[in-house]
Amino acid sequence: MADILEIQDLVVSYGGIEAVKGISMNVEEGKIVTLIGSNGAGKSTTLKTIAGLVKAKSGKILFGGHDILGKSTDEIVTRGVTLVPEGRRVFPNLTVEENLRIGAYLRKDNIRPDLDRVYELFPRLHERAWQLAGTLSGGEQQMLAVGRALMAKPKLIMMDEPSLGLAPLVVRDIFAIIRTINRQGITVLLIEQNANMALKTADWAYVMQTGVILMQGEGRALLENEEVKAAYLGKAK
Repeated sequence: MADILEIQDLVVSYGGIEAVKGISMNVEEGKIVTLIGSNGAGKSTTLKTIAGLVKAKSGKILFGGHDILGKSTDEIVTRGVTLVPEGRRVFPNLTVEENLRIGAYLRKDNIRPDLDRVYELFPRLHERAWQLAGTLSGGEQQMLAVGRALMAKPKLIMMDEPSLGLAPLVVRDIFAIIRTINRQGITVLLIEQNANMALKTADWAYVMQTGVILMQGEGRALLENEEVKAAYLGKAK
């Protein structure tokens, strides 16, 4: 299939310091792609720039063949790109359903079928539809953050550290949900500190360090790469 997202020579600076140093990467439509690397590598900055939350110094971000660099966040969401931010960022004093409806704030059509689909994907959210989001567990809040992003009917969903701070059993649930979302036809771009789970799940992976792409390849192939094992998986032969 064709690439749904193409990043070309992207440079992003913070106060004169280049956080992203001219990276280029592609995301094939219908695939799960992961971006791994240590803290401060520029991964989150890359996702935020795609989402329109951070301005780039130069480069191009093509989504569906159209340059979205510099577009407003609303326009980017309308085109079909959503971001599940690090730390979940749910609205604690609103109910589960109110949080989900906020995800559809730009839509003018009937959102009920998509609410039902989110509840089918996350039965626990259905059970807690009128519970305040701030009273949910960390895993439930992560499900809510993903469900909220799905309410915009994205073609590409980006996730920033979805397993952060979650118990191992919940992490497995989250990755199972990521695979399910992908099987439903949504392309996934994933940042994840749990490199082992990310590489096992992703069709393609990029390794990022200090603002540059060091290497790329099939997720399972990078699992066996000695440099990746030593740097990100805590083991080497």
